[in-house]
Amino acid sequence: MIIAKNDEAKRSKIWRRVVLITSVLIVVTAIFLLTKLFTTNPLEGVWVDEDGRVNLDIQSNGAVIVTMPELAENGSASIDLKYTIDTDDKILTITGDESKARELAEKTGEQYTEEELRNMLASISTTFDYSVDQRRLTLSEREYGEQLIFIKE
Repeated sequence: MIIAKNDEAKRSKIWRRVVLITSVLIVVTAIFLLTKLFTTNPLEGVWVDEDGRVNLDIQSNGAVIVTMPELAENGSASIDLKYTIDTDDKILTITGDESKARELAEKTGEQYTEEELRNMLASISTTFDYSVDQRRLTLSEREYGEQLIFIKE
């Protein structure tokens, strides 16, 4: 009775506007949630290797930061690499260049040679089939089938 002072036509107009606005908000919210659900990167986040050899920080901009905890005792032991992801075929390709191993060898004070670091990174810089099961990421190397298992932090 307070709205539009008992004028049924005005109340009807107000009611239609309220229903229209709430319907639009519901549709926009549903579109947003569906877009987030189906277009986000399922691998984005920090992943810790079960064996403790490697940590991956996969970012949305196509960069992955690889950290090797056994090297981190002596300072910063992270390397920035690039990745591409094909969510339809569930393929992850991580690529790096030769200078990254050289930079990390210098950071560790030559404790590890460039060749040793290149071999460590060779297991990461390749193409993988990936599978995400809740908080567990399994990377299966496409060529030899070796698996790396990570837990999301």
